[in-house]
Amino acid sequence: MFDSLIRKFFPSTERFWEVFRFLLVGGGCFLLEYGLLFALTEYGGLNPLVSAPIAFTVSLVVNYILCVYVVFHAEQQSKKQMALFALTSIIGLGINQVVMWFFIDIIGIWYMFAKVVASAVVMVWNYFTKRYVLHGHV
Repeated sequence: MFDSLIRKFFPSTERFWEVFRFLLVGGGCFLLEYGLLFALTEYGGLNPLVSAPIAFTVSLVVNYILCVYVVFHAEQQSKKQMALFALTSIIGLGINQVVMWFFIDIIGIWYMFAKVVASAVVMVWNYFTKRYVLHGHV
């Protein structure tokens, strides 16, 4: 059962390395976003629900460039692909904000922990939607 599950998600070695690159790029962008969130909130005096979308957007631009050229090797993109990439990213920002709001304002946990949870949820969304946009399939 486990072998068939692995083969489903990694039908080739290329898919494995693609996921590896995605996690590496995503991890670096997470660190960038996490650091910006902390700096803007603690040193910039912004509310976490204001600094979160700023940090998300900066990280998103870096992530976009790296995903297109390093992760998915999709240098030639149509305007439709770029628009869909932007749309899925905006939805990802919405998911990020809802999760952050829920954990900060409703549950009452520290904003930096809320960011970890939000990032995990958005990461899953991003992988499948970005792969679909750039390759036409999951």
